[in-house]
Amino acid sequence: MIELDQVGKRYPASRGSGVLDALKSVTLSIPDGEFAVVTGHSGAGKSTLLKLIAGIELPTSGTVRVDGQDLARSPRALPFLRRKIGLIFQDHKLLHDRTVFDNVQLPLDITGFPPREAARRVRAALDKVGLLSRERERPVTLSGGEQQRLCIARAIVHRPSLLLVDEPTANLDLDYAQEIVDILRSFHQVGVTVVVSTHDLVSLRTAGPRVIALSHGMLATESPA
Repeated sequence: MIELDQVGKRYPASRGSGVLDALKSVTLSIPDGEFAVVTGHSGAGKSTLLKLIAGIELPTSGTVRVDGQDLARSPRALPFLRRKIGLIFQDHKLLHDRTVFDNVQLPLDITGFPPREAARRVRAALDKVGLLSRERERPVTLSGGEQQRLCIARAIVHRPSLLLVDEPTANLDLDYAQEIVDILRSFHQVGVTVVVSTHDLVSLRTAGPRVIALSHGMLATESPA
């Protein structure tokens, strides 16, 4: 369960003095196993919301709870919580000097997985996103849609219960966008909680998610797709 109670996030203004309120008094809950889409105009606070849920940012005011943990008051719990979360942000942050296989294996190396089990999980993740035959190639040889699928494989290789995805279909043509949505829906169908921020409700409508609309940092509406 994800719970936000009167959450605000404030940043210093990029120019001059003053502050920018990225989120203002946002209260909402996302039950386990839900597929939720966060939408809104550029600068509405979508990416900030995902970063707060992931514990990458902490709220300026209010409370963010994930699995009952108050992220601001439980800093020691954050490393363990993040092992349950898969993150996919617009900046792919792929390692272009390593192979497709090595990029996906990196999270398992960091957490100390045994090599044989890690290799099995990497190949299962690559197979899930249709990239198993490309495991020895470098990311630069992949198309934009394939790089996005590689990011999904890296995010789910440790089998998270929560997947946070920022603009997964940005800059992709309709066919590639639909492939990405189908992959996300397949994880949701096996019980993974999926939270996606996007401008592209057209592609994501097929997933049948709940829609959470933000406007100028505030919760505007919540509705079925």
